[in-house]
Amino acid sequence: MTERLDTPGIDAADFRVHVVTQAIRLFAENGYEATTVEQIATAAGVSRRTFFRQFRSKEDVIFADHESLLQQAGDYLTSESDDPWAAVCRTAGLVFDRFQENRELSERRYRVVQRVPALRDREIVTGVRYERLFVDYLRNVVPTEPVLKVIGFAAAVTACHNHLLRNMIKGDVGATADALDRALLDVRRTFGVAPGAPSQEQDAVLVVSYPPGTPVEEITGGIAAQLSRRNP
Repeated sequence: MTERLDTPGIDAADFRVHVVTQAIRLFAENGYEATTVEQIATAAGVSRRTFFRQFRSKEDVIFADHESLLQQAGDYLTSESDDPWAAVCRTAGLVFDRFQENRELSERRYRVVQRVPALRDREIVTGVRYERLFVDYLRNVVPTEPVLKVIGFAAAVTACHNHLLRNMIKGDVGATADALDRALLDVRRTFGVAPGAPSQEQDAVLVVSYPPGTPVEEITGGIAAQLSRRNP
């Protein structure tokens, strides 16, 4: 059921996008800490009460589209697929496409998040939730596959996606949906789950380990280097 909002004719989904856009604009212009809920509500043309019906806090506004995308990703994965490994890759591509469609907004959010440690931590946790979604899906649909293979595959897909997404947001013209498709095809080949790939008995699982606190860029760079060496 669509919730009634302050602005007639706007449904809940459009409302959330509108508020997120206004909030991130204010965060980018005035700073996260200096921006109040009242200022966000005023800029969005809604009441404080309406704001809190949709968001619990300023932090929730920053990551509101991630919550929506996580739901969409889960719904997409639950649809039937003859190739669950490819379905995971297509889901990662779907998330990438959504952020590419709103690159300017994504760029503003990136700048805000990098300035606030608590938001950086939330961003990391959000990334882990995508990875967990992929792991849970694969363990359910291919239960006979080794757990480490599933975990390694989900981690590699997530790392490649996050690396290219971050570069796309920064303006790297080479960080495209096609580049992601190629990278994820390499991941599938590495794990022996792409058409024509060696069987899993012949193919080793890529597992990497880093100490706590290792920068995300170092982790994704290491995985990319391993994949490149194994798929010259």
